[in-house]
Amino acid sequence: MTDHHADRPHEVRAFFAPRAAGWDAKFPGDGPAYAAGVAQLGLQEGDRVLDAGCGTGRALPALRAAVGARGVVLGADLTPEMLEAAGRAGRDAHGALLLADVTRLPLPGAALDAVFAAGLVSHLADSAGGLTELARVVRPGGRLALFHPIGRAALAARKGRPITPDDLRAEPNLRPLLAGSGWDLIRYEDKDERYLALAVRRG
Repeated sequence: MTDHHADRPHEVRAFFAPRAAGWDAKFPGDGPAYAAGVAQLGLQEGDRVLDAGCGTGRALPALRAAVGARGVVLGADLTPEMLEAAGRAGRDAHGALLLADVTRLPLPGAALDAVFAAGLVSHLADSAGGLTELARVVRPGGRLALFHPIGRAALAARKGRPITPDDLRAEPNLRPLLAGSGWDLIRYEDKDERYLALAVRRG
């Protein structure tokens, strides 16, 4: 499912920019869910991890805790206002913030051990291209977690919309999309309290 604002990067920025300042206040209880989602990546101390489409950086503290002081934590987002909100919240203390389009990351190939991506897939104009780019920057055997703090049904209900069969996040659609982009889906959860698709970078 492609959101109405997901067609081009400037439309994504236009959607998120005016919402950035109040984003955390709108979803104040999501911290534990993000920490639990990060835990599914199985990060080790010293790992290099990217929060792709990091928004206000809610996952960055958990990512830093997982990789420790020796690890590398990056947060990339397309919307300057979201990164500014992350800085105001002090989350830039946990990772370096990059103003970047996740479909064109300023990183060398195989530079990372893992990627965490919350709510990202539905905002990519080219989902296959974005997932392929994430695969490019992750080493073989590295992991990708596509996450949302609530499941698809709960999210659709919140937005007053039905779940549609063409939703990219549905397992029958996501599995081949990931496979064509260099990933093997190894775990899929879609419960009211969490959406999580965990994939491994093919060698």
